[in-house]
Formats: sequence, structure tokens, C-alpha cells
Amino acid sequence: MQTTSRTSDTVPPILSHAGPLLERYDVIFCDVWGVVHNGVTAYEGACRALETFRSGGGTVILVSNAPVPKRRVADMLESRHVPQAAWDDIVSSGDIALAHVQKRGFTRLYCIGPQDRDQALFGALKARSVSLQESEAIICTGLTDDRHEKPDDYRGLLEEALTLRLPFVCANPDLVVDVGGTLLYCAGAIADLYAHMGGAVYWAGKPHLNSYETAHHRAEALRDENVPRGKILIIGDSLRTDMKGAETFGSDALFIASGIHRHETMDGISLSAKGLADLFVPGSPPAIAAMAELRW
Repeated sequence: MQTTSRTSDTVPPILSHAGPLLERYDVIFCDVWGVVHNGVTAYEGACRALETFRSGGGTVILVSNAPVPKRRVADMLESRHVPQAAWDDIVSSGDIALAHVQKRGFTRLYCIGPQDRDQALFGALKARSVSLQESEAIICTGLTDDRHEKPDDYRGLLEEALTLRLPFVCANPDLVVDVGGTLLYCAGAIADLYAHMGGAVYWAGKPHLNSYETAHHRAEALRDENVPRGKILIIGDSLRTDMKGAETFGSDALFIASGIHRHETMDGISLSAKGLADLFVPGSPPAIAAMAELRW
């Protein structure tokens, strides 16, 4: 295990290989986008590392803020050539959002998001899609046109929703996503705007406990045993979702630098110790280690 010198107690050591670290845990909760693939193709080293962990008896739960049911996430993984041998189960924010809608008993929803891309979620809703004025709540999977729109384009609609006191179900708490090197706004950016305006938001997914508690239940069911949180490692590329979620849940975290924070932490193909120190300032959620990319 190779590390750089730490400039602060808050800055994680940099690893070149994760194998010795991963072997200390029974379960991995792994982010998908930015760790396992980049939105276009799989990261082979990361996939091999997860396969190796599983072959040694470990359990891998992919924890994704994708605003669709897990069966659709599995399809997307296959299309990006992520081998099924790299994971045991998937927890998606889409499934968490659907469960919340059912629990609340909503029957009329105003839907925000691309109907074609996220049809797997919209089609699974038992509630009817209605106008804002007729709705009991809003459910949002993303910007309708994330290539050209910005969250502020929704301000007028959100002001009306606030007047109607509509709760907002955010099916993807991410603010942005990296799609093949391009950063695009996500549902979380609209939800964050609504929350700052005073609206009530249900966040379905990371960094909130609903995602990790669901993953914990799945892991214990698969292993047929209790799994202490100290034997779970959370791997991700986002301070706001993955690292913060790990801190809240009470498990160790491994930070992957080449994902959403790559412009801040990467110097070409190498992880910058200075960039890492600038990111992990005092008060930031901690990580037990950092890597440019996940590899065994």
C-alpha cells in the first residue's frame, strides 16, 4: 500500500492499489457513475477490483443515484460493458423515490424530467401525471433538456409550486453528472433550488440514509448474517454524496478522484496531492484513502 505524506489530518492518503485496503472489509457499497463507468464505457480496473473482492467472499452493492428502477440500472451497466460478476445487487434512487410515492399514497403527480430517458420510472408510477395545479406533489428525475436548460429555468414553476405547497420528490439528489467529460445538471440541482426557496423536498438517495440503510439490509440478506458498519467500505467520487453519506452512515470511505472532482484533484492522469488537500479542507467529510481510479 503506497501513500503520499499527508498535509493535514483531513487529507486522505493516496493509494496506488486498493487490494490490501479492500481485504479489510466484508461489504462494499460502490458508487456507479464516476467509479465503475464514466457514462460511456466501463472502467476495467474498477470492475476487476470488484470482481476480485467478490471472488474472495466479499459482497458488492452498487448504490446509484440513477432516477430509475434497478432493473434499468442493470441494463445500463450491461450497455457500458460492466460485467455482472462485479456486483451482487443494486440500490437505485429511482426505486427509493417510487417506494416513497407509494408510502405517501400520492395519486396525482406533476412530473419533471425527460419522459423517454426516464420512462422506466415514470412508467412504474401508479399515480397519474397531471398539471401542476391538479397535482399532490412533484416528482423530478432531472432537467427535461439537460443539454440546454439550467435549474434557474424552473424558478417560475417552482414559485407556483411553492404557492401550492407541493412536496417535491427528488429521484436523483446529484447536482451534476459527468457524461463522457461533460458536466450536466441533475434533479438535485432543481430540488436544491426549491429547498432554498422554502419548499419541502424528499431526497431519494445519497447522501441520505435511505440509500445506505437499504443497501445494508440487502447486504445482510445476501450474506445471511449481521454486517457491522465497520466492515463496510463506501467507494465514491463525490464529497457531497458519497463521502458525506459514508460519514452520516458511520462507515469508512474510499475517494475516487477522477470522477466528478477530477478538475480539482487530477493533474493529467495523476492524482495531485495539492489538489486533494485543497478539496479535503477541515470540516469536509473524511475518507480513509484516495485513488485516481479504483484498481486492485
